[in-house]
Amino acid sequence: MSTELIINKDDYETRVALLENGQLVDFYLERKSNSARHGNIYKGKVMQILPGIQAAFIDIGYDKSAFLYAGDFFDIDITDYDFFDGDEESNDIIDASFTPKKKKKRKKEKNMPSIDELLRKNQEILVQVAKEPVKSKGPRVTSHISLPGRYLVYLPTSPHVGISRKIKNESERKRLKSIAMQYKPEEAGLIIRTAAENTSELDIERDIKFLVNLWNNIYKDKIDSKAPALIHEDLSISLRAIRDLLNNSVDNVIVDNKEEYGKIINFLDIQSPEFKNRVELYDKPQMILEYYDIENEIYKALDKKIWLKSGGYIVIESTEALTSIDVNTGKYVGKRNFEDTILKTNLEAAKEIAYQLRLRNIGGIIIIDFIDMQKIENREKVYHTLEEALKNDRVRTTINKISELGLLEMTRKRLRNSLSSMLMENCPLCEGNGLIKSSQTICFEIFRKILKTSKKTRSKKITVTVHPQVMNKIYEEEANIEKLEKKINKKIIFKMQDSFHPESYEIE
Repeated sequence: MSTELIINKDDYETRVALLENGQLVDFYLERKSNSARHGNIYKGKVMQILPGIQAAFIDIGYDKSAFLYAGDFFDIDITDYDFFDGDEESNDIIDASFTPKKKKKRKKEKNMPSIDELLRKNQEILVQVAKEPVKSKGPRVTSHISLPGRYLVYLPTSPHVGISRKIKNESERKRLKSIAMQYKPEEAGLIIRTAAENTSELDIERDIKFLVNLWNNIYKDKIDSKAPALIHEDLSISLRAIRDLLNNSVDNVIVDNKEEYGKIINFLDIQSPEFKNRVELYDKPQMILEYYDIENEIYKALDKKIWLKSGGYIVIESTEALTSIDVNTGKYVGKRNFEDTILKTNLEAAKEIAYQLRLRNIGGIIIIDFIDMQKIENREKVYHTLEEALKNDRVRTTINKISELGLLEMTRKRLRNSLSSMLMENCPLCEGNGLIKSSQTICFEIFRKILKTSKKTRSKKITVTVHPQVMNKIYEEEANIEKLEKKINKKIIFKMQDSFHPESYEIE
């Protein structure tokens, strides 16, 4: 199987796509904004303590206060962590050496101090974003810091040493554990990641020293800073992708930005020099996501209805509480009997659902309404097909058996916003009952279309007509428009048209 990592960086946003055999399977997006990004570390101030729900609101300088549970301050379960928006290690960080200690702590939970005993109003504390803001909710934070490296995760506030369950070889597990115990600071902990398997002692030692030095700098900044303040910003989306996704199974990394290419090479010089020859600078005239047909795949992933090859289809609907997925036979009428037709549709739907959940980054509670199956063995086949398909998902999932009604309940860990919530916003024409592309998405789409159009015309002026809602966003992008005009050596003029649909625009 060929695997490629495509990185698109421009003046507006960074987009990272993971392709397997030419098919888009993962997509990540980062825009320049005041975002409380997962992994960022802040010096925050306690604004409000809520004993009734054992939580506190922390001001970290973000527009919404961060939410801190008492458990995240007193005794966090490290198995809840995902280090790259759904890192593979999230399911498997358990080690027998410290499991008894954790059980012992759990027995004492009844006597755990109340949140108002742990914190006081206006107290300054160091916290890390564990979950990004989702819709109306602010970020969720923890006071137990984790610093991911290439081979390890450093836990400066926890003494545990864990190792990935995906490392199966017992002698290799013992070797890695021995190295980790040899180099880790006495009061700190480590999690050995899957990527560390068969790695040299020197590489692991280097990773530990880098992370310890990083933590020392963070702690010094904490002392010198006044809350609320950003103390440590996690790596950019492209460098996180290199750190967490680039391994021996990835054949090529293709980057379309020279500056970003240089940053990646410098990063690999320190972290993993052996992968430098897999990084390429894209130099074709066609835009990189167009060339790999990723742009079309992204917007297909915003549709509610997905057709299956057999002629059946699934419908994905997201609400505040959960996501429902409905499976239908559609145009597929089968060849033998009704039960076989249903089974084939459900089996095909199970594979497609696992793919769509990963691509769309749908999290939280998910209810799948499979077509009713009379035979118990058929329900088991569909359940195991979905279970197998979900093994490719880096984000932790839990699934229950299919009920007699054909309903399957499952959860998928939510750390960041779904693809639709990042690229779309409530439609003003239908009072929020539907979704359209956001004004910012349209704005950046126009900029890319202008860049593409400019190569096909000798005219010194390009006129763009947009909906007033999009024009408001364009006013905010004055600096980017000036950059674009210099890049194409043409004057860009924007006009408004009230009668346009918000997604419609014209370029002349």
